[in-house]
Amino acid sequence: MRTYRNRTTVLATATTAALALALTACGDDGTGTRSEGPATSASATVATSAAGSEKAADDATETGTTGSTGSGTGTTQAAGTTKSSDSSGSGGTSATASAPLCTAKGLRVTAERQDGPPYTHLTLSAKNTSGAGCEMKEYPHIHFLDNARGIVPPVAKSRPEVPVILEPGQSAYAAVRMSEGGRKENTETVKEFTVTLKANGGGMAVVKSPAPEGLSVNPQKWATGYWTTELRNGADDF
Repeated sequence: MRTYRNRTTVLATATTAALALALTACGDDGTGTRSEGPATSASATVATSAAGSEKAADDATETGTTGSTGSGTGTTQAAGTTKSSDSSGSGGTSATASAPLCTAKGLRVTAERQDGPPYTHLTLSAKNTSGAGCEMKEYPHIHFLDNARGIVPPVAKSRPEVPVILEPGQSAYAAVRMSEGGRKENTETVKEFTVTLKANGGGMAVVKSPAPEGLSVNPQKWATGYWTTELRNGADDF
């Protein structure tokens, strides 16, 4: 609505100026014949000026509708993708429409025990070794024991709000709870386990226990977080 009012004001002003100039120029030269030449020239000049003013207003309006969306976190580009302006260095959280899915072949998946004892949690790391950017979807499908025991279930609050894009050399992480660490807890020991990237089209990695004695897992208590570029307080605490 503001653009419409500006254009109306510019055109009304231009029209009034043109009429005023025409009336001024249409004087009597003593022969009873009016001279139309100067009025036409002035009208053309005013019309040209008005057109230029309208174009300038259009340009200003178009300039004002591009650029920041007001959140200060992204810039809309011509290709229709949104590139994050966050350069915090955590890596991999900006959306890239053309990024292919990460595959087990292009990742190095390792595990590290979190602080203990009792050692109740793991941190899975999946490093992009493919040489190109790729996207990690959902959560790792972990089989600690035989397939009949099922996969480790995901924790919904750990789901990231933006796509997880890994540039070459960057890693995605997932927090994994193995047990609650109770003395009377029924646990089983595993020396290695599998991680399947089912949401990324399949592919499986075999991960060795980070502890020589193996890992104590409890099928009643285990859980996993979603892939994310960094572990977050609250979302990945479970």
